[in-house]
Amino acid sequence: MINNILSLEPKVMWKYFHEITKVPRPSKKEEQIRQYLVEFGKKFNLETIVDEVGNVLIRKNGTHGMEDHEIVILQSHMDMVCEKNSDIDFDFTKDPIKTRIEGEWVKATGTTLGADDGIGMAAALAILASNDIPHPPIESLFTMDEETGLTGAFGLSDDLLKGRILLNLDSEDEGQIFIGCAGGRDTTAELKVNFVDIVDKKSYRLEVKGLNGGHSGDDINKGYANANKLINRILYEAVKTLNIDISYYDGGNLRNAIAREAYAHIFIEANKYDQLVSLADKYLDIFKQEYHKTELNITVSISEIDDIKAKAFSKEDTQKILNAVYACPHGVLAMSQDIKDFVETSTNLASIKTNSKSGKVNFTTSQRSSVDSALDDACNMVAANFKMIGADVEHSSGYPGWTPNPNSKILEISKESYISLFNKEPEVLAIHAGLECGLIGKKYPGMDMISFGPTIKGAHSPDERIEIKTAQMFWEHLIDILKRI
Repeated sequence: MINNILSLEPKVMWKYFHEITKVPRPSKKEEQIRQYLVEFGKKFNLETIVDEVGNVLIRKNGTHGMEDHEIVILQSHMDMVCEKNSDIDFDFTKDPIKTRIEGEWVKATGTTLGADDGIGMAAALAILASNDIPHPPIESLFTMDEETGLTGAFGLSDDLLKGRILLNLDSEDEGQIFIGCAGGRDTTAELKVNFVDIVDKKSYRLEVKGLNGGHSGDDINKGYANANKLINRILYEAVKTLNIDISYYDGGNLRNAIAREAYAHIFIEANKYDQLVSLADKYLDIFKQEYHKTELNITVSISEIDDIKAKAFSKEDTQKILNAVYACPHGVLAMSQDIKDFVETSTNLASIKTNSKSGKVNFTTSQRSSVDSALDDACNMVAANFKMIGADVEHSSGYPGWTPNPNSKILEISKESYISLFNKEPEVLAIHAGLECGLIGKKYPGMDMISFGPTIKGAHSPDERIEIKTAQMFWEHLIDILKRI
């Protein structure tokens, strides 16, 4: 059985993807991958620029007969989402991703794979390194910190790029060409809590895990559960019926990922332990019934722990937290009235974090919409929820959407290419996830853009995987588009 991605076709693209998996590249910590790109540029004697914010631009002349054609920008982002299963010992700042082939897919072991957007980077590098692929002049733009703040796209100067045709290589559904995306904004809340002493109670860890998680844009309409919402239901009833106290609440991690795991440290009277177990079992049955099609591996567990400090949230603050999480919206808020089956507006209750030193609980949420007024409304809705418990609330500056251009020249070329290669028409869509195209288009008005890529499932979770046959199709489509321009 083949289990080495270097054996896959096209070998040149998988070669560079393999190299990229060996280079740590967490968001905001892209120093090593940036250095890799700079050394790549030097190796092939290509003009290589690192701009003020840390983006990398590599230029290559057009091949014979195409030197004077329009410049094409190949755009991808250099960072990756760093998510791992809780039972995996892994350091994303120094450990290489462990890839494997499983059936028709390439996956990682216990961590995110980084195909988002490592495969886009790999395709661009393979073209830059080639001497046998016809193409017009190329500007390959690798942006930094796309996943946690779009920092590279925000900081991109308006005079760096010479090209006015851009191929964004950061989409995750083969056979689909994207010409628009939602805008987005984060809403965060911080609640100062009071801690009280606990006596004559035992401490336990309550945990919900095994969920799919996934991308808060691409996967928000797939019926996946949010671990923060599930564990809150158990805690809400346990406080009411078993008089538990909560000393720590932690769920989810990244603003753009649906929470896969959540846990809480609780105190309960020893003689009520069996009732707590029964309550957890009851909710596990409920969750399995409610999510019987989408969450097949959900677990709820209770384990004894030592809590030396024996302090918990005050009763008043406990109610504030549980009420706010219960009431906080999560999921699809509205479907598009113009595009069939397209999510217009959504919100993600991304993470809940307790900072015992500062005595604060922090809530991170993310809102998306293709309608500006609806985005404002969603942000205000979430903010109002947390303001009612006295939390301090802030909104990020957000990022703009990308307005579709159905008359795009590069769209027509890419459609003709796809039909010619695969004898079927691609879907032309907008995407609910955010793409850097919105920001780039704002800085470069008139930029003709599309976004496409191979099929990637489970992005932003350790279940991330890329379908092998679609990687080959993505590559063939890309190089054929370059020949046609």
